[in-house]
Amino acid sequence: MTGEPLLRAERVRKSYGRHQVLKGIDLEVRRGEVMCVIGPSGSGKSTFLRCVNHLERIQSGRIWVDGELIGYRQSGDRLHDLSARELSRQRAEIGMVFQDFNLFSHYTAVENVMAGPVMVRGEPRESARDRAVELLRRVGLGDKLDAYPRRLSGGQQQRVAIARALSMRPKLMLFDEPTSALDPELVGEVLDVMRDLASEGLTMIIVTHEIGFAREVGDTLVFMDDGVVVESGAPAQVIGNPVHDRTKAFLSKVL
Repeated sequence: MTGEPLLRAERVRKSYGRHQVLKGIDLEVRRGEVMCVIGPSGSGKSTFLRCVNHLERIQSGRIWVDGELIGYRQSGDRLHDLSARELSRQRAEIGMVFQDFNLFSHYTAVENVMAGPVMVRGEPRESARDRAVELLRRVGLGDKLDAYPRRLSGGQQQRVAIARALSMRPKLMLFDEPTSALDPELVGEVLDVMRDLASEGLTMIIVTHEIGFAREVGDTLVFMDDGVVVESGAPAQVIGNPVHDRTKAFLSKVL
C-alpha cells in the first residue's frame, strides 16, 4: 500500500426524498488496501458503494478515484454532469460485484466475462475471449466456460461475476455483500477468490456480514450506522476492542 489514497470521499450526502441515507461520509482508501465495511441493514453501506461509481447521485460532497472527480466535471465552484460516455469510461475503472450476480442469462460464462471488454472497450473478440478464459480459470471455473448461468450454482455464478468485473482491469473493486445471497456451503468458494485478490494487492472495498473474513483479509474495518461512519481502524482493534457503544452493541449481536 502507498500513502496516496486511490479513493477519497469528502462529506458525501445522499437522500431519498426526506430520508437521509448518507450523512456526510469521509473515507480514504489507499492503493492496495482492502477496506471492509460492516453495519446493520439500512446503515448506508450499499448506498455508499453505489455512489462511488455514480450508480446513485449524491446530493453534496465529492468522491475522487485516482484523483478524478466521479460523476462530475468541476468548473470554478460549479459541478457539471458528465456525459453518458464519460461516465461509462469512469465506471470501466471501477469493478462492482453485486449481491445478486446480474449475469446475462442468455450468455455463457465466457461470453459474460467477454462482454465488457468487447462492448465497452472495443477489444477484439479473440483477445477478450483469451482473457475471459484466463480469468475463469483463475476463479476455478475453467471447466464451466460454456455453461449458462442457470446451469451454475450461486457460488459459481458469483465467481463468474467476479471474473467479469476483473475483465475490465479495474483500479478499484467494490463488493456489495457478495455472499449474502448464497447458501452457507457456497460462501467459502467465493471468499477464497476474494482472499486471492487481496493477496495480489487489488484495492477493494467490501461490504460484508462475514466478520471473520473481514478480520482476516481487511487492512481497515469501517463500522457504519444510520448513515455515518461510527468507527474505523485495524480490524483486530475494532472487533476486539471497539470504542463506541454502537459498535459494541452491533458486534455483540453478530459475533
